[in-house]
Amino acid sequence: MRLMKLELKRVLKTRSTLILLTLSLVLSLVMAYIPTTFSYVTYRDANGDTVKLLGLDAVQYLKTLQSDTAGTVTPQKVRQAVEDYQTCLTKYGVDNTYDLPDGVYEADILPYAPLFHGVREAFADPDSGIAPSLMDIDPEKIEDFYGACEARLDSLMKLEQRDHPAAQEAAKRLYSRVETPYQLYPGYNTDAMDYQLLLSFLIVLFCAVITAPIFTSDYQTGADDIYRCTKYGRVKFAVTKLLSALLICGTVFSLCAVVFLLVSNSLYGWECTKTSMQMLYSIVNLPNLNLGQLQWVCAGGYLLCLLATVSFTLFLSSRLRNVVASLAVALVCCILPVILYVALPSEIGQWIYTILPAGGVALQTSFLYTLVDFAFWNIGNLAIWTPYVMLGAYCVEIPLFLCLAGYSYCTHKVS
Repeated sequence: MRLMKLELKRVLKTRSTLILLTLSLVLSLVMAYIPTTFSYVTYRDANGDTVKLLGLDAVQYLKTLQSDTAGTVTPQKVRQAVEDYQTCLTKYGVDNTYDLPDGVYEADILPYAPLFHGVREAFADPDSGIAPSLMDIDPEKIEDFYGACEARLDSLMKLEQRDHPAAQEAAKRLYSRVETPYQLYPGYNTDAMDYQLLLSFLIVLFCAVITAPIFTSDYQTGADDIYRCTKYGRVKFAVTKLLSALLICGTVFSLCAVVFLLVSNSLYGWECTKTSMQMLYSIVNLPNLNLGQLQWVCAGGYLLCLLATVSFTLFLSSRLRNVVASLAVALVCCILPVILYVALPSEIGQWIYTILPAGGVALQTSFLYTLVDFAFWNIGNLAIWTPYVMLGAYCVEIPLFLCLAGYSYCTHKVS
């Protein structure tokens, strides 16, 4: 225990570590607030003057304006919203909301606009996947809104996984667990989820910088030659270094994730966390999660991704003799999933970046986007949903790379 305390103190007293840890906490506060600044709304007041609201004022105004949509998303509420939409556009003789007179959209359509989410997708053409206009949807069909969602998932999977019937069946099994009718509490938007991801990506980069010198700096300065001559200079010392690095990085990430979610949800309103994720992303998303559950599931996935990346970085540190080289390789590995996403064909890239240690926080290949996507690993008659692949890979990589790092350090030959 004494050795652990000394190692924690040594790492935490490093100036670069203190700067990065402080920056992580500051970013947690700042990035929780930034998405609220994107909210914007205009309306006409009682005097006919145009009022513009930004940021939290716009969020609060929209929550009040759309309060009647809050609660259970029943087919009747969706049908009424579509009928009111069609009546409004017919009244003004236009085909889309952009052609409405000034102020009409804000007064007549915006109050129930959240109920439109997913309606066009639910009634998309089963063969082409093209979504119809709201004006072309028969309101009577909306009475079977959730039946249409099930049919949409079936047609979507036939388009996405045409040659993989096992994936189609797996998607149906997952969606069958989703609770309907959905819940909706307006005010929140997906920008906050994207900033949670961006924050996690930055913290992973910071932790890679912190852990890259753990072993390499001692090799480079020659201090390791002395440590190896002591009683606990090999196995116990290696275990202490590995555990201290994981403890520091895991604790910092967990603290920042909690701070971000507490601040973000307080700004938007905690009732928003009860919204079904299907009312934010695709109307037929496979996870049975509301927004609050999605936030914490993503945070857990990002934490495992962080620990896998840190474990891999420690392995690099145990192998390389130069701090700059160790740091450079670690950072390249952090951004490698983004490069592979762009450079490789989609199916091949998916097989690779889903098992890379840092893949879960890469912006295009993130754990969040696999949750809202419909991609599967198809191996013969076996179909595995990509979020399960990611989590399974991290659970294997963490002990694997830690053991390899410990073995590499213990067998390191002093030059």
